[in-house]
Amino acid sequence: MTAVRKLAKYAAYAHMTVRNQLAYVLEFLIRSLFLLVILFIFFQLWSVTYEGVGEQQIAGYTFKQMIWYLAVAESVILASPKLNAKVEAEVKNGDIAYQLIRPASYLLMHYGSYMGEAAIRVAVNLILGTALATAWFGWSTPGLNVPLCLLVMIGSFTVNFLLTMLLSLCAFWVEETRGLDFVYNKLLFTIGGMLLPLEMFPGSLQTVGEWLPFQAVAYFAAKTAVHPDGAEVIRMVAIQWGWAALLAAAAALVYGKGVRKLNVNGG
Repeated sequence: MTAVRKLAKYAAYAHMTVRNQLAYVLEFLIRSLFLLVILFIFFQLWSVTYEGVGEQQIAGYTFKQMIWYLAVAESVILASPKLNAKVEAEVKNGDIAYQLIRPASYLLMHYGSYMGEAAIRVAVNLILGTALATAWFGWSTPGLNVPLCLLVMIGSFTVNFLLTMLLSLCAFWVEETRGLDFVYNKLLFTIGGMLLPLEMFPGSLQTVGEWLPFQAVAYFAAKTAVHPDGAEVIRMVAIQWGWAALLAAAAALVYGKGVRKLNVNGG
């Protein structure tokens, strides 16, 4: 019962974030128009690519599947909240000192807020992305894809949260972590499979990508949307939560060391 109450406490953080974010749905819709611009550009690029190659499939993806893949991958990445700036500001301004006295885990508190905000953002992005892809190709995605994709997305945002939190906690030592966040996002774009499915990478680079956690963020969710397979989804979810357990332990360790070293500058 105690564990349930503790989990309910962090679920309340997510609920409050959802309610706050719902007040800005129109703003999210306007921001998400950028997603439509990106997808339109990719539509033009890949249409030329498939015509030039003269093949119906490239690395197992048809043109239609590639656009759906990009719609989901872009939706996940663009929906991820800016955790880095928030944590960095709390450390630099000394606000984290006030967080420490709350009867709640700092990491879980941020996790609840992160997932709540991500849920609203990704819903808006997927609605717009689906509308655009459907306008081009018509609705042809089986209903099974949706629940499987949503299941994988939970792991996607969890892994992304933990990786971003690890980098953000470096603010205890270096204060400015935007450079680290920039590099991390570029890894998601490339070897993380946001711009290209890993199947299209050279063999050695694909192998490297399969041993890193970046694939668990955008690639797994996007692949599930276009190539749903029960056994493969189980494998992906196992990899996601395996990395989540490892990254959560690392984040707790770094946070503990950071708190012990904490030197509040003002605040």
